[in-house]
Amino acid sequence: MVVDPKHASVNGRKRSQRPQTSHDEVADELRARIRSGTLRAGQRMPTQARLADEFGVERGVVRQALHLLQAEHLLTNISKGSPATVAPDLGVGRALTGPAATPQPTTVSLGPRIASAFAVPHVEIDALCLTSVSLNLALGEGLRQIHAGRLNPAKIDVRVLLPGRDIDLAFPVPVEGRDDDQVHDGWLAQRNAQGQVLQHNLLALRATHGIDVHVSFRALPFTPPVKLYLLNGEEALFAYYTLSRRKAEIDHEHMELYDSAGTQSMLFAFEQGAGLRDTTFVEQSHLWFNALWETISSELALTN
Repeated sequence: MVVDPKHASVNGRKRSQRPQTSHDEVADELRARIRSGTLRAGQRMPTQARLADEFGVERGVVRQALHLLQAEHLLTNISKGSPATVAPDLGVGRALTGPAATPQPTTVSLGPRIASAFAVPHVEIDALCLTSVSLNLALGEGLRQIHAGRLNPAKIDVRVLLPGRDIDLAFPVPVEGRDDDQVHDGWLAQRNAQGQVLQHNLLALRATHGIDVHVSFRALPFTPPVKLYLLNGEEALFAYYTLSRRKAEIDHEHMELYDSAGTQSMLFAFEQGAGLRDTTFVEQSHLWFNALWETISSELALTN
């Protein structure tokens, strides 16, 4: 649908010469502009007021249309009080990342979603995981786009919950069930190294791009059976740590472990505005994360 100028509002009065335009029609036109490149990846959308004036509709109709496009991963940052943003990398992974799409491994779907999350002025990422391996890998595309000048957030806040160093891990553990400091120490070394890399790569943006970056870690008193990523208050990405037996060589000793390949965990996506179930899951996930952060977690130092 293309809006005919002769039907546009005049002096703030809405057009009356034609039936009210529906939110689906508004979404169809905006979708066509995005797909054609008229609205480019990473570009700010016009304000809701301007769109309402252009299409001769109430702002509520515009908001419905924008939320529809957000559910299709064409827009981000709708409910932040500023104009929405066309999602970056519109052609990458979009068929895999719709709310109703089949879940994909973390390595497939987390990166494009985090790159999209970096398109807003204030980026907020919360993560609960066994180590930050998957998060480090997924941040790569967003960081590359910042260094290439295609994305330019003003502020980035990242909070990460990881298991504490002194707990009895549920996994990875030897199949034989004996205590093995080597297995625990290997996990701890990976947790610390990955956290330090994450912290370094993000804090480096202060010097290179003047971005206000804050990275915080806290320690959990238990081994999380799931991983959770919360992006900009809009998305919750959830996956199970599925255990299996695997062979490993640790300090020249061969053993079998109960462990989980977290990078291959199937990621389920939930979004604000994509239905009552999704919205409730996102809200409750934030409440759960914040409760852990503010109560039973403790200060974490990324050292041995």
